[in-house]
Order: sequence, then C-alpha cells, then structure tokens
Amino acid sequence: MLDDFLIRAILAAIGTGLAAGLLGCFVVWRRLAYLGDATAHAAILGVALALAFGTSALTGVLGISVLMALLLSTLAGRHLNHDSLLGVLAYSALATGLVTVSLMQGVRIDLSAWLFGEILAVSKADLALIWAGSLAICALILTRWQNLLTATLSPDLAQASGISPKREELILTLALALVVAVAIKIVGALLIGALLIIPATAARPLARSPETMALFATSIGASSGLIGILLSAQYDTPAGPTIICVAAGAFFLSWALAPLIRLKTP
Repeated sequence: MLDDFLIRAILAAIGTGLAAGLLGCFVVWRRLAYLGDATAHAAILGVALALAFGTSALTGVLGISVLMALLLSTLAGRHLNHDSLLGVLAYSALATGLVTVSLMQGVRIDLSAWLFGEILAVSKADLALIWAGSLAICALILTRWQNLLTATLSPDLAQASGISPKREELILTLALALVVAVAIKIVGALLIGALLIIPATAARPLARSPETMALFATSIGASSGLIGILLSAQYDTPAGPTIICVAAGAFFLSWALAPLIRLKTP
C-alpha cells in the first residue's frame, strides 16, 4: 500500500507531465527550448519576492513568470535578437532573485528544493493547484489548437486566415508561465525545460501528425512522472531528476525504434 505523500507525489507528477508534454510540442515546433529555461530561471525571483512579502510561492512564481512572458512579447523584435533577449531577462531575474534571498534577514530558504524540486512534500492544497493549472493549460491549448498550430506552422497563412500570430505566441508564452509555476515544485527550476522538451522530442519519431505527436508527448510526460516517482521511492533517488531520467530513457528508446517504425510504415 502506497503512503499518502507518495500518492500525492504521483498524482502531481502525472498532472504536470500531461500539461508539459502537450505544451512542449509547441516549444519544440517553434524552437523555443531556451524560453522554458529562461522562464524557469526567472521563477527563482518569484520565490524570493513571495517570501519577502509573505505570500505563497506559487503566487510569486506565477506573477514573475507572467511578467517575463509579457516582457518577451513586448520587447521581441525591437532590434534585439530573441535568444539574446531571453538570456538578458533570464539571468538578470535569476541573479536578482539570489541577491534578494541573501538580503532577507531572518528568513531561511532551501534553494535546492526550488532548483531541483521537492515533489514528496506536495500537500493536498498544492495538488489541487497543480491539477487546476494543468487542466487549465490543456483546455486552453486544445480549444485553440487549430489557431496555435496554424500560427506555428505558417505565420503568413495564419495572418491571411485572420489569425494573429503575435496573439497566439503570447497565449503560448502565458501558458508556459503557468507550466513553470505548476512544475517548479515537481522538478525544480533547473529541470523544467527538460520536462517540456524531452517528452515532445521523444514523441516525434512515433508520430505521423501533430495530433498524434501531442498524444504521445502527453503520454510520455505523464508516464515518466509515474515511473520516476516509483523508482525514486524504490531506490531513494531525487524525485525530480529521476523523472527526467525516465523521460530521457523514453527519448533514446523512441529514436532507437524509429528506423523500425519507418520500415513498417506503408
């Protein structure tokens, strides 16, 4: 019989994996892998500000992540290279967060829990917030699937069809901010990018359409969370990194099987 804290951890990992896998497809298609890392780095500042003002860490992380997304959307294209802009904002926010933590008197914070995750400490309230956020992300992406896909594959076609590529990009960046807020307690700020990228990339050789790739990515993300937690409990390894290791195993397996899949394709 599994302990209550382990059941909460498994449910939290599955919920996060579903949302990260689905959103990760668009991150991979748009080549925005660094965007996830940048938003996650900035989340450390959100944790520091939340502690400084006595609010919940989730509120602080979500606020800073959304601000990061809005800044990127506003400043992108203003004579600034996108990758350079991501780097400036990400490392500035991370450094500011670390300095803020060092200046806080009488407050002790375990940064390793936020950098690498602390999924085994997920409470019932955390679990409710994680699933609410994950379901909101999935609902947002699924209801706007065609618009998001068209804007991703062909911005010119989207514009001709009356779809604003800029608006769809903003929706994705805001969804990414919510994923970071949801996932930071699961895998930590350093590994959120991996949770977005690896399941989607692992699904790529298995898929024959964007829809099947999204389905495989969510399945890999959720199953990596489940298996990772069980392995972590069995072998007493860090939960967040173990989840990523399982996802990485799925990636290497899918790409190893890719030639066989192509041979069987009519």
